[in-house]
Amino acid sequence: MTHDHDLVLRPTEAQTAAALAPPPGRTGGDLVVETLRSLGATTVFGLPGQHALGVFDAVGRSDLRLIGLRTENNAAFAADAYGRITGEAVPLLLSTGPGALMALPALAEAAAASAPVLAIASQVPVAGLGGGRRGHLHELRDQSASFRDVVKSVHTARTQSQIPSVIAEAWESALTAPHGPVWVEMPEDVLRAETMIPQVTGVDATPHELAPRPELTALAAHWLGRAARPVIIAGGGVIRSDAAGKLRLLAERLGAPVVTTFGGKGAFPWNHPLSLQSWLEDRHMTDFLEDADVLLVVGSGLGELSSNYHTFFPGGRVVQIEADLGKLESNHTALGIHADARLALQALLETVPERADASAPQPGAEVLAEIETRLSGQDVTLERELLTSIRAALPARSPSFWDMTILSYWAWSAFDAKHPNTMHSAQGAGGLGYAFPAALGACVAEPGTPVLAVSGDGGAMYSIADLATAKQHDLDVTWLIVDDGGYGILREYMTDSFEGRTTGTELTRPDFTALAQSFGVPASTTTPDTLRQDLKQALATPGPTVLVLPATLRMFAPTHLPAQ
Repeated sequence: MTHDHDLVLRPTEAQTAAALAPPPGRTGGDLVVETLRSLGATTVFGLPGQHALGVFDAVGRSDLRLIGLRTENNAAFAADAYGRITGEAVPLLLSTGPGALMALPALAEAAAASAPVLAIASQVPVAGLGGGRRGHLHELRDQSASFRDVVKSVHTARTQSQIPSVIAEAWESALTAPHGPVWVEMPEDVLRAETMIPQVTGVDATPHELAPRPELTALAAHWLGRAARPVIIAGGGVIRSDAAGKLRLLAERLGAPVVTTFGGKGAFPWNHPLSLQSWLEDRHMTDFLEDADVLLVVGSGLGELSSNYHTFFPGGRVVQIEADLGKLESNHTALGIHADARLALQALLETVPERADASAPQPGAEVLAEIETRLSGQDVTLERELLTSIRAALPARSPSFWDMTILSYWAWSAFDAKHPNTMHSAQGAGGLGYAFPAALGACVAEPGTPVLAVSGDGGAMYSIADLATAKQHDLDVTWLIVDDGGYGILREYMTDSFEGRTTGTELTRPDFTALAQSFGVPASTTTPDTLRQDLKQALATPGPTVLVLPATLRMFAPTHLPAQ
């Protein structure tokens, strides 16, 4: 006898195949988008090109937010800032050949600053790969070779089945300490072709933790606990690993003064009793650091700008914590600890004893007083007052982005970032045009938060097209352009070095106020006396605003050059 519940209707093989078959019309581009969404991406930057249209079509049919800028380099700068602000890997969609190469300078900055940009570029069709030289539009002999020595890792998908794994591998690389940009490329025909692969629903891309070796942190703790004059240099690695709180606890336990590098601005409270601020381009600071019997360097390679142009030579023991193995002991012999800053600082906190004299007065205040005396003897009141006005107008938690211009060079040393991860510049690779497109990326990352960009007139011309992007997306960015009629810092360098001669530094420039207004962006001219109020009002006004400050600025006198 058969009961109804014994009857099981099993699907036919055809029915099973039909249920598993992907919906018609999905392509390799959809696999890219589905993988990115599965990994947690919500926003992508970039601009379309012929070979990349398969990906852009898939993005347009998805819920990913596309922020399209006007040049690939600016799109990469925006992605860089989004990654710095959020700590997330951020997709950057590029086309082949010229479109890809246009992003190279910005990816160099992302590499120098350890920003987790996931650059995904198209390639010529499969038959043209490997040096096939079939004469495809945008063809390069080896596209990835142009990026291999710039980015952290290079990944290629030649078939649709490889796409999810390749993107996941690249994502994991970008977010494993040290963070950095990665390069992914896929042929045009692979992206355009219809796919039989089911929808991507689960991808694993967990970053690896870079923990310190315990015998190294034990020795470092031993040295620091017994040091008479411990000092700490905090670099950008402290910011990227979200370790500012642990840095402060360790400094207070040791009674160790802390100076932050230009990339580490905000890693330590500016007005803390142990703060040496960021005056690394000063001989008084250099001498003080050289006098430390144990110098703890966290998250810095002690490169040119962090060592007063390689004039810094430590006199005591050095402990260097650095996630980038290539930077470990690259400039000075040290007890090198290859680790993420947060994990290494936690290990030290667990093992370093509190020094008996940790609360004793520290000589750091004397160093800052000496620096103040040096500056007061120079005619730099205007520059210092401008920074004071900007700091007073800018909300404490608003991000600011600074181009390679004289006021930014001042800000590296003299600007109080208030909080970690709120001040960013292009001092990693040193290219022009970073500030404004990067500020746009920050606006996307933190909607509703006013963001400041500071450029010179020379650098502004690199970015002017993206006033259209700011207007199109109604981004809350205020762009301060300091207009001195040329490449001001290069003018100053050449004047000092070549008997007053300058070449190529003087520029014809537009009426920036009128030009911004032609984009539909409110713009006005400000003065040193009105800057604070004008900037405060602009930052409080939703949407983009441009302020133009006509001013010729000068740098403080360098201390790394031989006396004349």
